[in-house]
Amino acid sequence: MSTIALHGVSKRFGSTQALNQLELEVAAGEVYALLGANGAGKSTTLNLLLGFLRADGGEVRVNGIDPAVDANAVRASIAYLPEQVALYPNLSGIENLQYFAALAGRQLGTNESMELLRSAGLAMAAHGRRLGEYSKGMRQKVGVAIALAKRAKVVLLDEPLSGLDPSAANEVTKLLRELADGGAAVLLATHDLFRARQVADRIGILKQGEKRAELQAADIDAAQLEALYLQHMEA
Repeated sequence: MSTIALHGVSKRFGSTQALNQLELEVAAGEVYALLGANGAGKSTTLNLLLGFLRADGGEVRVNGIDPAVDANAVRASIAYLPEQVALYPNLSGIENLQYFAALAGRQLGTNESMELLRSAGLAMAAHGRRLGEYSKGMRQKVGVAIALAKRAKVVLLDEPLSGLDPSAANEVTKLLRELADGGAAVLLATHDLFRARQVADRIGILKQGEKRAELQAADIDAAQLEALYLQHMEA
């Protein structure tokens, strides 16, 4: 059974069909990249999985649970990393990590906190600094450390690489691969074709709420993926 499963899922906002009969599955140990332009339905998909929205039709399951029925149980197993990580700017990296880990039911000591931040790629010199002094890439790494601390079975990411420099983006994608290799099901919503091809096992192309294509990342090179993506976006 897939950790993340959406079958025949539709969602409408007024006259806008945000999702139309979406079929999507992500297994434990897999990174799935959902590609699409703004308004394609990527964020709607994540919000359905988080239980913030209810589908108009179809079936949504996370670890076999319907988020619309028991959102708290679903969120307990999810780590969510948005484009802008909502952390506390007046707290340090360690303090933010310990606070959010406590919300998830884990009490972290200083040594364990530092090891998690180090594993997420954050330089030790930054651990005790206020988040207000961090770059976006550094904040994203704290978000990844929180996911590691939570031991989440599901990791959802909404454009987490937007605005990152190439070095930071490369580090974050490596961490996503490590999360999947540790047994998590990772769903990455992005429009970054290069990084999607770099980190994902499978790639789906979403346009106007419909999945237009799905492929194994290993079966296509970057140029072919770009050509396929543009073909669907222009159709």
